[in-house]
Amino acid sequence: MAKFVVEADGGSRGNPGPAGYGAVVIEAATGQTLAERAEYLGTATNNVAEYKGLIAGLRAARELDPEATVHVRMDSKLVVEQMSGRWKVKHPDMRPLAAEAQTIFPPGQVTYEWIPRSRNKQADRLANEAMDAGKAGRQWEPRPSAVGTPPLDGERPAEAAAAVPPPVGWAADLGTPTTFVLLRHGETPLTAEKRFSGSGGGNPELSEKGHWQALRCAEALAARGSVQAVVSSPLTRCRQTAETIATRLGLDVRVEEGLRETDFGAWEGLTFAEVKERYPDDLDAWLASTKAQPTGGGESFATVARRVAVTRDRLIARYAGRTVLLVTHVTPVKTLVRLALGAPPESVFRMELSAGSLSAVAYYSDGNASLRLLNDTAHLRG
Repeated sequence: MAKFVVEADGGSRGNPGPAGYGAVVIEAATGQTLAERAEYLGTATNNVAEYKGLIAGLRAARELDPEATVHVRMDSKLVVEQMSGRWKVKHPDMRPLAAEAQTIFPPGQVTYEWIPRSRNKQADRLANEAMDAGKAGRQWEPRPSAVGTPPLDGERPAEAAAAVPPPVGWAADLGTPTTFVLLRHGETPLTAEKRFSGSGGGNPELSEKGHWQALRCAEALAARGSVQAVVSSPLTRCRQTAETIATRLGLDVRVEEGLRETDFGAWEGLTFAEVKERYPDDLDAWLASTKAQPTGGGESFATVARRVAVTRDRLIARYAGRTVLLVTHVTPVKTLVRLALGAPPESVFRMELSAGSLSAVAYYSDGNASLRLLNDTAHLRG
């Protein structure tokens, strides 16, 4: 089970006055920053800002893994004691915020700890960055080294409506989005036989048909003329696909480890029917929960989602405002799509992606994402 630490803070310059919050999600085992959040709130109190920071941090953690255990650390004694149930929530402005925070994760998955301000520097910095940005009349933007992930959904109480980014298409001009064109690699011999083929198997090469699909993709993308960079999974089938397209477009290929496919453990190279015959209980558990691992220590889809989300944020920061071709696999593409839609983790079981298919997601400066294309295979016809 994933274990996260959420550090959150909020501030108000005037109490009430110009306010903002900051929150960070940290992987407990490694100390790695997985997501950052910050937002300018307009005029609000310190306590409101603190609660908004907590809510943002919990939502960021929930997007990464809704089944994770979360340990919250804050320097607000009030919020920590109220959320721990030791103090009553008396103020009418605090009650809906406390209630919202309690609904993000099931009871028992979140614990709270008070820490001194000196140990909450990262969240404090983010809160001040948000307030500085608001004072300058602009939105807070994440640093290139640690871009925060967008909220899973828009479920917030009416009191917070003013702080919620408007849906894509209704906002003011947000500038050029960062667009990921998502390409599932061409066929391999295992693809045609419908065998599990992840990152823990034999690393197959493209088949003759797979090379043909890569060429067709190259021609289609060259005709569109919008791709400005090519990034590939490290696995051979993706690198072969990416090299064919990059050569046609006159670009180089950058390899990104986070785009590799799921490790399917002992299922690598087997058909679904063979897995069902040999490991029926493990397969049933895997189909019932994205937290379940394939037999033999493979990766759960929840683990892959965390890896892909971190990779997405890093690539958005690196290629801000550009159109980038990501040559990857079924699971990473499905994960990027479902995160963009704010869909539940189980939705990965309800998507189909053909070899050589194209999908596309645009990411905007206000944190919104828009799915523009899914499983397009028109370039492979004929």
